[in-house]
Amino acid sequence: MTEENLQEGAPKRMSLKKKPSGTMTLQSSGSTKQVQVEVRKKKVIVDRKEREAQLEQEAIAKAKAEEEQKALEAKKKAEAEQKALEAAREKAEKEAKAKEAAKAQAQAKAKEAANHKDKEEDKATAELRRVQEEQQKKKQEEESKRLADEARRLAEENEARWAAEEEARAHQDEEEDQTTSRYVREAEARQEREEENRGRHREKGADRRNSKRFEENEQSNSNGRDRRMKGGKGAKGVKGAAKLNQQQHGFIKPAAPVSRDVEIGETVTVAELAAKMAVKATEVIKTLMKLGEMVSINQVLDQATAQLVAEEMGHKVILRKENEIEDQLLSDRKTQAEALPRAPVVTIMGHVDHGKTSLLDYIRKSKVAVGEAGGITQRIGAYHVQTRNDGITFLDTPGHAAFTAMRARGAQCTDIVVLVVAADDGVMPQTLEAIQHAQAAKVPMIVAINKMDKPGAEPQRVINELMQHSVIPESMGGENQFVEVSAKTGMGVDELLEAITLQAEVLELKAVHDGMAEGVTIESRLDKGRGPVATVLVRSGTLKKGDIVLCGLQYGRVRSMRNENGKELTEAGPSIPVEVFGLSGVPSAGDEVTVVSDERKAREVALFRQGKFRELKIAKQKSAQLASMFKESNASELKLVLKADTQGSVEAISDALLKLGNDEVKVKIIGSGVGGITANDATLAAADGAVVIGFNVRADGPARQVIDTESVDLHYYSVIYDLIDDVKKAMSGLLKKEVRENFIGYAEVREIFRHPKFGAIAGCMVVEGIVKRAAPIRVLRDNTVIFEGELDSLRRFKDDVSEVKQNNECGICVKNYQDVRVGDRIECFEKVEVARTLD
Repeated sequence: MTEENLQEGAPKRMSLKKKPSGTMTLQSSGSTKQVQVEVRKKKVIVDRKEREAQLEQEAIAKAKAEEEQKALEAKKKAEAEQKALEAAREKAEKEAKAKEAAKAQAQAKAKEAANHKDKEEDKATAELRRVQEEQQKKKQEEESKRLADEARRLAEENEARWAAEEEARAHQDEEEDQTTSRYVREAEARQEREEENRGRHREKGADRRNSKRFEENEQSNSNGRDRRMKGGKGAKGVKGAAKLNQQQHGFIKPAAPVSRDVEIGETVTVAELAAKMAVKATEVIKTLMKLGEMVSINQVLDQATAQLVAEEMGHKVILRKENEIEDQLLSDRKTQAEALPRAPVVTIMGHVDHGKTSLLDYIRKSKVAVGEAGGITQRIGAYHVQTRNDGITFLDTPGHAAFTAMRARGAQCTDIVVLVVAADDGVMPQTLEAIQHAQAAKVPMIVAINKMDKPGAEPQRVINELMQHSVIPESMGGENQFVEVSAKTGMGVDELLEAITLQAEVLELKAVHDGMAEGVTIESRLDKGRGPVATVLVRSGTLKKGDIVLCGLQYGRVRSMRNENGKELTEAGPSIPVEVFGLSGVPSAGDEVTVVSDERKAREVALFRQGKFRELKIAKQKSAQLASMFKESNASELKLVLKADTQGSVEAISDALLKLGNDEVKVKIIGSGVGGITANDATLAAADGAVVIGFNVRADGPARQVIDTESVDLHYYSVIYDLIDDVKKAMSGLLKKEVRENFIGYAEVREIFRHPKFGAIAGCMVVEGIVKRAAPIRVLRDNTVIFEGELDSLRRFKDDVSEVKQNNECGICVKNYQDVRVGDRIECFEKVEVARTLD
């Protein structure tokens, strides 16, 4: 048998088994045992065809796997291309959005630039006229283009319908059209010759329109004739339009705009201005938009803007003053022309706690300073003291920094300023401020060096410091009198009064005593039983009980008058301060007081002033809102509702609190007023989450009930120092805490160990301070921070420890960082939050 036959007849698998045998000796527990071992070997013969089939199947499976791999790669490539396409699309969208944002920003900037008025009126007017001419020209061009497009569209719509009829009647229509057109031209030419022969004078606008209409008709007729002669489409429509123009009368606009006389007051709304010019409000708004003003129909315009708009629209403007009633009322005042001598008005000014009120108390023989809260004056006071002549009127001003407006008001109402300087303290900030107010008011100044009874008094030092600020004594060639006084012992008080009298004689102070009085409001408050109370200093005339008074935004009849001691008065002459009862409301400190003859007109003037004040307030609010639109602010706000006993205190406290803010926190006073805290104040504070502050006032019963129900924060104060300090602390609490880093210690890496579980472990030596397990760390290499994080473990020998002190070895594993090298420095620090305070 051959090898192939043997392979065909042989079984698929054949095993040759060999059984070699052997003997193995085993020893166990001191005994020996022989065991016979038989080894069997097995040989397997595999069929070739089966192997080839198996290899073929593996090749097919491999090819299939390669095809699947290629398909998977192609799919991944397609997905990558899709992602790239989406990324490109997103990039394009971002660029488009960026362009739109840039365009919007450019438009906002252009709009903002357009909102600014031109300072030069002539240039603005010329530019406006040029723009209007260009727009009018553009509008005419657009109108002509629109008419041409409309005519073209009409011809195209009708040409299909007219095409069949035009072929049959083209010749007849052409003859009729030529005859009619020739007749029209001859008639119009003959009419024009007759009008010229008769010598009729026509306006330029009418001639221009007639000429233009003639040219349009001529051109229309010639165009229609040309199209019909050529047999073109649309001839029927043109012919019909020509006939229609010849037969019907069109509307002719006026040759010039209708001009009207427009009366404009100091303020007028857009709707009112449009009604006065008999035009639509949208036309007025368009004109204002051309001027760069974005307004609404209810926007209030000032007189200058309204005048410019009316003149641009071709109307004649008649300006009218809205305060004619006020001028007429004030002009009807009857005063006597003869002026007589009057008492001087002296203002006591100086730094806080330099003895101003104590000096005035000694002059008045009273104890006012003893009853002042905190020992300081917090309101302006007016007193009249009788001397050998007509007497002297003193105005006592506060020395605290917050009462700057009171000191300025006192300097403006005074004839002489007495500057009080403590001999043991010298020139202070409010002393310099008082000097500036006196110099700005251009009033003479007398320096009273107070507290001369103290052992540390140094009057010469005070004189030297004042000379540095242009206050030079008469003994050295200056214009200022220096008097050394003591409010405690009375030293030099008589010399001070003599100096005041001498200065008043030099000034030759005079005023009209008879007639209607006029003056100024020194201070105002709200008395619970008597209503509004105003402290008035009479400048001229005589203020009598029953007079009708116009005081700033308020008016009323004088029901009663009292002096500084509470004594009832029936009249008060020049330089006399009195408390006036009977006004309609609490006036503002510094308002002018005028006696008028007609109560009805006084009411009208007061209401007009209140309306103007309200409009001005609204305009300021709108301006602030417009400015805040372009300015983002993340500052925290401390909202307050402030009530005080006098108008001057409200003014001073508001100014002082508003100056406390910075870029991060600020005070917002949402409500303020004079008098006790009412339920409306408490409700306002509860609605806005504000704090209610009462300065020398208290809350009434309904207000306390609202405060208790709504849990409103209420604080009472009688000293301005405490109020400002508490508000400053509250604002400091709104400041974000400052985070500071404190260095704890650092360790130097001496060796690196590799651990299969923890990775790189740094063998370190603590060189300085302490290394703590819980503290954050930094890894420094060549003094450069390369990693910042925290420790994974800290060991001392084999023990886990929380900290390792200086000059000790330790093992450190840095969390999420394995690139620690020999020579690196691991720095340990801690973060501490520090509360901030306002400066």
